[in-house]
Amino acid sequence: MPFANTVLQLGGQAPVAALLVGVITVVLLLVVLDVPAFIGLILATFAVGLVTPAVPLGDVAAETAAFFGDGMAGIGIPILMAAVIGKSMVESGAADRIVRAFTSLFGEGNTEISLFGSSFVLAVPVFFDNVFYLLAPLARSARSRTGGNYALYIVAVGAAGAVTHGFVPPTPGPLLAVEEFDANLGQTILVGLLVGIPTAIMAGLGYGYWINRRMTIPLRDAMGTTVDELEDVAQTPVGQLPGVFESLLPILLAVVLVGADTTVDTFVGEDSAPAAVTSFVGDPNFALTAAAIAAALTYFRISAVDRETFADELTEALKSGGNIAAITAAGGAFGVMLETAGAGEYIANALEGVGLGLLVTAWVIAAAVRVVQGSATVAIVTTAGITAPLAGDLSVNLAYLVMVIGAGATFCSWYNDSGFWIVKEIGGLTQTETLKTWTVATILIGITGLLNALVLSTVLPLA
Repeated sequence: MPFANTVLQLGGQAPVAALLVGVITVVLLLVVLDVPAFIGLILATFAVGLVTPAVPLGDVAAETAAFFGDGMAGIGIPILMAAVIGKSMVESGAADRIVRAFTSLFGEGNTEISLFGSSFVLAVPVFFDNVFYLLAPLARSARSRTGGNYALYIVAVGAAGAVTHGFVPPTPGPLLAVEEFDANLGQTILVGLLVGIPTAIMAGLGYGYWINRRMTIPLRDAMGTTVDELEDVAQTPVGQLPGVFESLLPILLAVVLVGADTTVDTFVGEDSAPAAVTSFVGDPNFALTAAAIAAALTYFRISAVDRETFADELTEALKSGGNIAAITAAGGAFGVMLETAGAGEYIANALEGVGLGLLVTAWVIAAAVRVVQGSATVAIVTTAGITAPLAGDLSVNLAYLVMVIGAGATFCSWYNDSGFWIVKEIGGLTQTETLKTWTVATILIGITGLLNALVLSTVLPLA
């Protein structure tokens, strides 16, 4: 008999109990006791499983391992390859060369505009986490070159990518909602841009400038690269750095390959002949591997080290990437265990009849599910399923329903979201710094996105 039924007799309140146990455990371990993140998250996942009637006591450990393994299957290779990309681009000077090119184009002091724009555009065809893998080395190099503004750079990159990922098809979440509601894809893309651009500017640049004046984030060793190595590269004459195209090649490869897969799936079809090719080369596991090879070859050419030293350097990067992958997958397992406990579904059902307008109700449900179990995709799918029967009564274009769900599903990324750990570990931040930058930025995205969608739906209903 499930442990929760035997000991706690929780009945219908089991999801609430699981949520409370999860939150209390993760805060106690990670915040109060400062337990290493991987250990704390695994212990918190065990704790949730112990009070979850859906998981028998004897299966809690095995289910935790399975959830962790599923997470590693999704992010293991991309994060390890991202570690190679970061190490190679930073130490070859490629990242610094790109930052210098941005500076020449936009002027001294406007690096955040370049990072913001790049993240917003790249996240249309590429998953947010992959965009962050590619742009984090640029943010670190920019911090080394300017001597400050790291909070601004992290928020600019993170918020811009998160907005596009949540609002603009053909990124997977919004595309799922479009298909659920049978909304017009072209109109949803247009509305996504109209709602998303001011939302990203407010949360990414507006909040970025504000928090940057109030906190200084030091540059730390991360992704196998030390601060001293970053500073040495920043002093290297431009003539000794790789060219702009060679420096950009890892990013271009990843974006083109993944973007080709997204484009073919959306406009040609998943079962088409071209999709057979693009689904392979456009899979993040392959695309980031190709990008890592390009970055590593540039690093090998520029550094002029022997093969043994080169292999040792990349191994160090992989060690760092392995730790990040483990923490990220553990955070995902924690979120999935909460989902298994039914916490998100319980909250969604409780909010289904709250008596608000459909747009606001959809946002509240999506935001609640997101906060409870961490996954933006699950929040979108859950909310779309609940609201789909009511969508026909909406007096404005269905694209606005997609927008408010995307805004709610982006709201408040914290410990149970793998994206939180990606930003923290790859950015080289502390938990407190991540909460003050990334988490607050996602809260602002959720609220601002809702308000923008409500205002625009009134002015331009497109019904």
